[in-house]
Amino acid sequence: MNIDNFKVMYNENRVKIHDKQKIENSLREILGDGNFSSKAIDLMAYSKDATLLSMNWTIEGKLAALPDYITWPENSSQISQILKLANKEKVPIIPYAEGSSVVGGSVPINGGIIIDMKKFNNILKINDENLTVTVEAGINGMNLERYLNAKGYTSGHIPQSLYTSSLGGWLGHKAAGQFSTKYGKIEDIVLGFEVILPNGEILDFHPIPRNSTGPQFDKLFIGAEGTLGIITKATLKIWPKPEKRALISYSFPNIEDSFAATRTILREHIFPAVIRIYDHSETERHFEHIDKAKDRVMVVFVCEGNSKLVDLEEKITREKCEEHNGIDCGKTPVEHWFETRFRVTETSSMPPYKIVFDTIEVAASWDNAAIIYHNVLKNMDTVKGILMITAHVSHFYPNGVGIYFSWGGVPPREMNEFEFYKKGWDTVIKAVIEAGGSIAHHHGIGINRAHWMKKEWGDAMKYLSKVKELLDPNNILNPGKLYTAIWQRGNP
Repeated sequence: MNIDNFKVMYNENRVKIHDKQKIENSLREILGDGNFSSKAIDLMAYSKDATLLSMNWTIEGKLAALPDYITWPENSSQISQILKLANKEKVPIIPYAEGSSVVGGSVPINGGIIIDMKKFNNILKINDENLTVTVEAGINGMNLERYLNAKGYTSGHIPQSLYTSSLGGWLGHKAAGQFSTKYGKIEDIVLGFEVILPNGEILDFHPIPRNSTGPQFDKLFIGAEGTLGIITKATLKIWPKPEKRALISYSFPNIEDSFAATRTILREHIFPAVIRIYDHSETERHFEHIDKAKDRVMVVFVCEGNSKLVDLEEKITREKCEEHNGIDCGKTPVEHWFETRFRVTETSSMPPYKIVFDTIEVAASWDNAAIIYHNVLKNMDTVKGILMITAHVSHFYPNGVGIYFSWGGVPPREMNEFEFYKKGWDTVIKAVIEAGGSIAHHHGIGINRAHWMKKEWGDAMKYLSKVKELLDPNNILNPGKLYTAIWQRGNP
C-alpha cells in the first residue's frame, strides 16, 4: 500500500523526524517487534478518530493525518521509556484509547508516535468495603461494566460510546455518561490514578474519597486530553446494582416547560439517574409512534436504586412534571430509548450522501439554557446550506444543563466542505458564548474547539499554557490540542 497516493489533510503540521530508522530501532528495543509497527496499513488505521468530517475525507480517499510509528506498550515502564526517547529526539506522542473522540482528540496532526493503550486492559481489584474498583486505563467500557454487573455492581458511568471507548479516553476528555445525573461524571467517579509525565516520571495519586492537602494537582490531568501525562490505571467508585428501576416519560408544550419541570425536580434534591429532553424536531424523529408526544417536547426519566427511594423519586418527578404542563406518556418512550440508546447510525449514514454532519455539546446555567437553545437554532438558520439543526438535553445539575446539538447540511458552491464545517461549528459556538454558556460539556476540545480556548478561559489561558510548558517543555504530548488554534492556520 502506497500512502503517497492519499492526500493528508493536516500534513503541513508534521514534525520533521531526521533519523526515522534510529527512532524505529529504539522503539523495537523497548517494545519488541510484536508491539511496534510502521506498516502503511497500521499508520492509516490510526490516521483519524471518530471526528465526523474525517469520515467524509476517508470516503474521498483522503487521510486526516498520519503518524510515523504505532506502539502497543504492555506496562508503565515501557511507556516511560518511550516518553524519554521522544523527549530526547523531540518526537510527538499521541496517546490513543479507542479512537472514539468526535473532536479530533487523537488525530496525529503533527505526526509522531501513537501509544495505543489497548493492552492496559486488566481489572485489578474490587474493594467491596470501599465500593471501588481499580482498573488499567485501556479497559473497554462495556467490558468493565459487564464484569461489574456480574459481580453485583455498576460503575454508573454509561456513555453512548460505551462499546467503543475506554477509561483512559473518559479521563482524558472528562466524559459524562447517560446516568450521570445520579452517579456523576468521570471526574466525580475517579478517586486516584497513576500517570506518567512527559519526562517519563511516574506519579501515583493515592485513591482517597477526599483530602485537604493543598491544591488538587491530580485534577489537572483529568480533561487534559493526553497533553500533560498518560494515565495508566485508576481507582473508581462503584455502586451495588439497583434493586428497582422506574421508567417515566412526559411530553411538554415547549422547551421552557420541560426545563422548568426538570429544574424543580433537581431543586428538591431528587436525582433521577437519567433525564433526557428532546426538542420538537428530535421528538418527531425518535418518538413519532407516541401519539401524546405529537408536536410536543418529550422527556424521559429513569429512577433507580433502593426501592423505597425510587418510589419517592418517581412520585415527586411526576408531581413536578404535571405542575408544568406535562402529559404522562407511559413507559414505552423509555423502553424505546433503552433499545436505541447506543445506535449512532445517523452520524455514519450522512457522509455517503455528501452531507456534512456533526454534533456539538455545550453547557448552560438554568437562567440562560433556553436562550442558548433558541440562539443556536436562530443563528444556524442563517447559514447557507444548513439542512437541519436539532437538540436534546442529556445532563442535568441543580445549577444547569448540558445541551447537545445535532446539525447537518450541504456546502454551498462557494465553500468547500471544510470551510462549511468550520462555519457550522463557529456559528454554534459564537451563539453559545454570546449567551453566557461554555463551549464544551463532555466531548472535550481536540482540534475543533482549540481556537476557542482563549475565549473560554480569558486571561487564565496564559497560565494554563504555562502549566503545559512546565510539564512538557518540548511539547511532545498530543501537540496541537487544547493550547493551539489549529483552525487559525487556514485550510489543511
